[in-house]
Amino acid sequence: MAKLFYTGNREAKLLSKIESSKERERIKIIGTIRDNIDAFSNKISMKLIETGLIETVSKSSIENQIARCLDTLCKADDFDIDFAVAPFRTLISNPNIASLYLMTFIVEKLINHRDVIDVYGSDEDIYYCIQKELSDLLPKS
Repeated sequence: MAKLFYTGNREAKLLSKIESSKERERIKIIGTIRDNIDAFSNKISMKLIETGLIETVSKSSIENQIARCLDTLCKADDFDIDFAVAPFRTLISNPNIASLYLMTFIVEKLINHRDVIDVYGSDEDIYYCIQKELSDLLPKS
């Protein structure tokens, strides 16, 4: 939900506009992901394996886990998303919430999956890999 600020001065109006634009971007990204979960999870899992960031015995298992994570992201409320990404909030300035959420899932949960041998690279490497694939998926404005 967008935060409401009392109008009455320039700072409050500016803060309200910034918060509203962030909320619109979040809704747009989650809507795009919701419409393309299977294709996006396939692209992400393939790119993570190709670049050597994840070593696995089963690509389809990783793809399924990422699809489930994206489905959870699409159904989660703002508090759940913010709570999940809290440890990594300062990793990138002005992060994309979907990329950060998926990176958090990979670093915290997928690393312990039975089909994952190991996760290589830094948190930033994983984030930027996911962000590149997400930016390819989003329509150009």
